[in-house]
Amino acid sequence: MAIQNFNEFEANSLIEANRPTQTRIKIRIPKDFHQEPVISRLVSQYGVTVNITAALLSANARDDGWFELELKATGQQLQSALTYLNELDLEIWDQSTSEQDGW
Repeated sequence: MAIQNFNEFEANSLIEANRPTQTRIKIRIPKDFHQEPVISRLVSQYGVTVNITAALLSANARDDGWFELELKATGQQLQSALTYLNELDLEIWDQSTSEQDGW
């Protein structure tokens, strides 16, 4: 009986991990990262669809860049992408709660 419940839990977790999800975040990318393809990697390495809804950049790249992003992916892809951003030690603010099946 316990194994069956565990398998059900495991199956539900897998469904959640593969369910389409979207969220909005604000991110600050320090000037030291201006030559790094941070947002591009969200698409190419993590399979996230990125919509830049707002951005603040200086023309001479002397200041930090601020972005508002709408991210769409499976729960697992989104978690991996956010882990990547955290590993870069970027400032991230969650704008909304995740919307399941919102796209």
